[in-house]
Amino acid sequence: MSDALSALGEACENVREALPEEGVLGVAPSFVAAPRTVAEAAGVLRAAADLGLAVVPRGNETRLDWGGPPTRCDLLLDTGGLDRVIEHAAGDLVVKVEAGLSMERLAEVLGRHGQRLALDVPLPGSTVGGTLAAGAGGPSRLLYGSARDLLIGVTMVRADGAIAKAGGKVVKNVAGYDLGKLLTGSFGTLGVIVEAAFRLHPLPEARVHVTRACDDVEEAHAAVQRVLHSLHVPAAIEIDGGDGRWTVGVLLEGVPQGTAARAEAVATLLGPSAEVADAPPPWWGAYPSGNTLIEVTAPPTALPRLAATARNGVVRGSAGLGSWHVGFDAAEPAPVADLLAALRREVPGTAVVRYAPEAVRQEIDLWGPVPALALMRRLKDQFDPGHRLSPGRFVGGI
Repeated sequence: MSDALSALGEACENVREALPEEGVLGVAPSFVAAPRTVAEAAGVLRAAADLGLAVVPRGNETRLDWGGPPTRCDLLLDTGGLDRVIEHAAGDLVVKVEAGLSMERLAEVLGRHGQRLALDVPLPGSTVGGTLAAGAGGPSRLLYGSARDLLIGVTMVRADGAIAKAGGKVVKNVAGYDLGKLLTGSFGTLGVIVEAAFRLHPLPEARVHVTRACDDVEEAHAAVQRVLHSLHVPAAIEIDGGDGRWTVGVLLEGVPQGTAARAEAVATLLGPSAEVADAPPPWWGAYPSGNTLIEVTAPPTALPRLAATARNGVVRGSAGLGSWHVGFDAAEPAPVADLLAALRREVPGTAVVRYAPEAVRQEIDLWGPVPALALMRRLKDQFDPGHRLSPGRFVGGI
């Protein structure tokens, strides 16, 4: 162990033995390295490759319990030291940052210039790299797109320590953009994201929320469809429901006068008792409570079927986009397995378990059927022939 620690220390100044509590879903690492530059990160991965160590990247641990437990975890690569804004080209609405930067800190920097990265995320403290690796997003996806849509350039370190870049810091430059798409949502299994460039949007002058409590899911679904097919261009259409209560929330952005008029029109579309407010409802943009979280992606029209199938949980998410989360408490695998089977059978889309108690996680299929699994395995073999980057964390044990 001392020889490995010494070799890693030659590549990175901040290397130490791991603490017992630093395990990833019960798998304890031997070492932790916290590089402060891309060159140090590359050096650590080169040393890890020479030593045959399995590496798992770590940001602020907001989603480290997502995905499967690694089959091996010799080295935790802590990206917290890679937390700089490299360049903010405000005139071009582009920013380039390091992966360990928190989304809140990025929002603060951009806000001083009246700009934002329209990638709101539900978990405070999330880093840029972790958000990309998990493919996470929030309500604004309806109007502004997902992480894949906003990412225009990425720098990663391969398993062998080589640095690879794709895209750029200019929106028109799309060369190599597919690499960014591959890395987004890959759970660190193809490479370690160290830098990312995004296209930005101006901060709106006004933001207005219109909400309505509905008697049942059919009424809520009808209200969502009326707004979704209107000409009022909502920035987000969210829903929160369970135990017979359903609330629809609509976010409108723009200039004050125009937004106020649109809000009144949307309130009419939502129906009686709709309320207009500057502040969002308390549940807005947050995951539903519970020790188990299932992410369901399906056409927006599948909402009633989803609600009927997941009637014992809380359903929350982007009704206008067809991306929801189901939250509930489970102590045993059987109820979760039954719900997953029903969701995958009754709802025309995908159902993926994001987190669950260890006893439940060990007995269920987190990911479900994946038609492209053979292709994904070939990509893993190409990017990480030794299967040393986050092994077992992704679908199919990749």
